[in-house]
Amino acid sequence: MFKQRVITAVIVAPIFVFVIWFGLPWFATLIAAVVVVGTFEFYHAVSNSGKGHPLTYFGLLWALALVLSPLSLHYRSFNALPLIMTLAVVISLFWLLYRSPREEAFHNWAWTVAGVLYVGWMLSYWVNLRGLEDGMNWVYLALFTTFANDTGAFFVGRAWGKHHLASGISPGKTWEGALGGLLSAIVAAIAISKIPILFSPFPFEHWQLILLSFLISLFAQFGDLVESLFKRNVEAKDSGKLLPGHGGILDRFDSLIFTGVVVYYYVTFAL
Repeated sequence: MFKQRVITAVIVAPIFVFVIWFGLPWFATLIAAVVVVGTFEFYHAVSNSGKGHPLTYFGLLWALALVLSPLSLHYRSFNALPLIMTLAVVISLFWLLYRSPREEAFHNWAWTVAGVLYVGWMLSYWVNLRGLEDGMNWVYLALFTTFANDTGAFFVGRAWGKHHLASGISPGKTWEGALGGLLSAIVAAIAISKIPILFSPFPFEHWQLILLSFLISLFAQFGDLVESLFKRNVEAKDSGKLLPGHGGILDRFDSLIFTGVVVYYYVTFAL
């Protein structure tokens, strides 16, 4: 399994590097693909558990529209988000009014909205981040600091983990692993900030960079725990099987769901 994890990471990482470099439309397309697959995994897990029957195809379109909505503001100075949200809420409720059993209508609608917001809305912030001035650089920093956190937490937790972080949610997570992830995130962020082709000079003070690294690590591990909680609720071991050694898209990108948001607002307000 470890060998499969490494092979998958070696394949996936360069794809992200090149797509981020090529520009916002390419990156938005990649994030859109991640969102569609991740949202489908979310709905599939819910349906398989028997806990609900979300409007899968409508939810996929809704999530896709959310993740692409930043492009309307970036290229046309038109914020399509309010229109998308309004139409989606009205249409989905209208559909449930006539097609879903009355006893399950709002239950199914809640699962539909949950998948859209949890996957589509949160990951759309990566597109927003790429659309900022120097957005490419910030995406690289956010992405690889998150990956460094995941890697450090995995290896340190595996080697020295003894004290459970949240045993009721994810028994494999330890405080030692969390600390290893934090230190790895700080080291990675500092290293990335020193790359001249990206930042010359880096716009933050060292303490601001360390604080950002801490927030990335904190919310990356929070995202991991949230996805573990979801899988426990729907009694699923993995969200899917698309990525060998990792599971599904949500299993691999769960730590990215919140870190894009954190970096976007940190950069926006700090600069």
